[in-house]
Amino acid sequence: MRFMILVKATAASEAGEMPEASLMAAMGTYHEELAKAGVLLDATGLQPSSKGWRIHYSGGTRSVVDGPFPETKQLIAGYTLIQVRSREEAVEWARRFPAPFGDHADGEIEVRQLFEFDDFEPGPELERFRELDTGKR
Repeated sequence: MRFMILVKATAASEAGEMPEASLMAAMGTYHEELAKAGVLLDATGLQPSSKGWRIHYSGGTRSVVDGPFPETKQLIAGYTLIQVRSREEAVEWARRFPAPFGDHADGEIEVRQLFEFDDFEPGPELERFRELDTGKR
């Protein structure tokens, strides 16, 4: 089972403020523990939304909307992707996640399970995705 730990953005992360050394150390230790346990798949921080864009779909057309985006609480500042045996194991790892903006700053993480191929009905469309996944291994 794969889970994504999503770090919700704050005004500070959207302003491009970099984490303090103590927070970087805590995050490094946590991610080293994930790696040693063999459950870490990927992890990184994201640049502020001012450096990003969205594609808006409406009425069969697409348009590019440049950041920044106003609803900070709806933005993601970073993520950690893990693969574990159960939801309970994912919860335990998430509980150990360091406070994303420091021990005394407000912050929030959200954890979401990823879909697996077995969650979908079999068919040629799914097989195309399986082939892509096999090709990257």
